[in-house]
Amino acid sequence: MSGNGGGGTSATSAGGADKRPNELLASWFVRSGWSKGELARQVNRRARQLGANHISTDTSRVRRWLDGENPREPIPRILSELFSERFGCVVSVEDLGLRTARPTPSTTGVDLPWTAPQTVALLSEFSRSDLMLARRGFLGTSLVLSAGPSLIEPLQRWLVPAPPAPLPEPEPAAATRRPGRLSPPELELLETTTRMFRKWDAQCGGGLRRKAVVGQLHEVTDLLQEAQPAPTARRLFKVAAELAELAGWMSYDVGLQPTAQKYFVLALHAAKEAGDKPLGSYVLSSMSRQMIHLGRPEDALELIHLAQYGSRDCAGPRTQSMLYAMEARAYANMGQPGKCKRAVRMAEDTFADADDWDEPDPDWIRFFSEAELYGENSHSFRDLAYVAGRSPAYASLAEPLMEKAVRLFAEDQEHQRSYALNLIGMATVHLLQREPGQSTRYAARAMQVAKKVRSERVNTRIRKTVDSAVRDFGDLGEVADLTEQLAAELPETAEAV
Repeated sequence: MSGNGGGGTSATSAGGADKRPNELLASWFVRSGWSKGELARQVNRRARQLGANHISTDTSRVRRWLDGENPREPIPRILSELFSERFGCVVSVEDLGLRTARPTPSTTGVDLPWTAPQTVALLSEFSRSDLMLARRGFLGTSLVLSAGPSLIEPLQRWLVPAPPAPLPEPEPAAATRRPGRLSPPELELLETTTRMFRKWDAQCGGGLRRKAVVGQLHEVTDLLQEAQPAPTARRLFKVAAELAELAGWMSYDVGLQPTAQKYFVLALHAAKEAGDKPLGSYVLSSMSRQMIHLGRPEDALELIHLAQYGSRDCAGPRTQSMLYAMEARAYANMGQPGKCKRAVRMAEDTFADADDWDEPDPDWIRFFSEAELYGENSHSFRDLAYVAGRSPAYASLAEPLMEKAVRLFAEDQEHQRSYALNLIGMATVHLLQREPGQSTRYAARAMQVAKKVRSERVNTRIRKTVDSAVRDFGDLGEVADLTEQLAAELPETAEAV
């Protein structure tokens, strides 16, 4: 059958004798309640939105699909979108019986091609799917979290030199600028907007602006699919990398872990295309934080060492200090106090050189302030205390650093989530020191700050801390009061993202 307005068919499924009714598609179709004509009209409408104006589907074409004919792209993707939106869950092309179900690295894992066009295509497809299925959890249930060698080995290719970039094209004059090409003010506006999103995340948590960041990322991938001069393309890849990292961080913050990992991996690919190794190391550090959160410190350490090696000759002291602090967190959770203490010292010593660094720090690392350094290192000692069987000795090392972090964050209105996390950290330190009164006071303060941010990570840590207080000191009145405050101020309700 020819490739006419209905989209044509693949050679394998158009042949007569082997063609069988598509029972999967028929099942979804019957449950949708649509008529054949209604589905045809929706397919045509969506095709026009995608610019596929040659698509002209009718009821007879829909009947052929149900009878087993396999349409060519973009119709399978359009049908997947339409049925996903209809049922409020991911309905893949394979679920519709339109393609042999087989997992591929490019769609289900982290082993993705390290090429610019495929990086752009995957960023575009994933952000589009995220926007389409924006209600909480749907994307997360369609992805699998990678860990161990299946995570680390593909990312090691970040260090493989990329092919030499083409010589930059001269920028055309404003009067002759071809359509689709960005002017310098437009590009600067995109970069400014990215900085604004990052500031909002620090102030408000990941729950309020995540969809806006994903939408902006999708717009940037559209620009990357247009012809741009090489310098502009590199800057756009950098913007895409920062937005993808931020989308991943916000997804992590609200509990969408597989979604977060996918964005982090795509951000690393975009950073490589931008030629920005320090930014790539920052993406890897975010992945390392996620692995620590998920109880996989060995993976976290591998990621940090990969980040340190990849940016060893180009990252500034502030970035290097942050990486040492994350190395300490990994060693702490692995129960290696000697290596943890060494990494803490390296973080402190390297941070001392930050103010003397000749070059301005990129915006993405400015969060790593003196308060953040104290907070990370105190959490390393706190984590060591837990791993060492609730050791009071390590808790006593954590306390003075945590006190400094809390004091500095209390004066910082831009990083309220970090303030809440360190208040919780202080509460856990006092629990380790068998001081429930002090612990409840810090936990109560953390709840007040938590109400200002949309962070499931913060809320979960508060709940775990209160549970620990109840388990150890549940007969105390102040602990009972804290549980009542938690139920009133942070009820366990699903948050939209």
